[in-house]
Amino acid sequence: EMTFVTLHVGLDTFKPVEVEDITLHHIHTEYVELTEDAARLIRAAKAEGRRVIAVGTTSVRVLETAARRGFAAFSGNTDLFIYPGFEFRAVDALITNFHLPRSSLLMLVSALAGKANIDRAYAEAIAQRYRFFSFGDAMFIT
Repeated sequence: EMTFVTLHVGLDTFKPVEVEDITLHHIHTEYVELTEDAARLIRAAKAEGRRVIAVGTTSVRVLETAARRGFAAFSGNTDLFIYPGFEFRAVDALITNFHLPRSSLLMLVSALAGKANIDRAYAEAIAQRYRFFSFGDAMFIT
């Protein structure tokens, strides 16, 4: 099954994290929408023990925001900042591109896969001359 969620990306998404202690970084708010149909599918998948695979980091932020609201349909803003140590409640796997250094997006994928795994994946991607950033190659994080 597949469903769609919405997150209106702001320019700050691509702004580097400039603090050494990432817990002090404040992410901007972005508008998100989760329809009742999408919420129902996600709730059913989680209840049945099926994996939820997000396509893109924006989808992860919507789904993890929804998880903290009981997977209910909603529209509004989120400022959820996902970094290593984050407890994922919705997303089990992710398809995403290779992100910029010191970006909140790189921290999100590191939270899901583990920093050491991401470091190894990026080293391999560089060695193999993968294309990075928004129009580059993708990885499947499980």
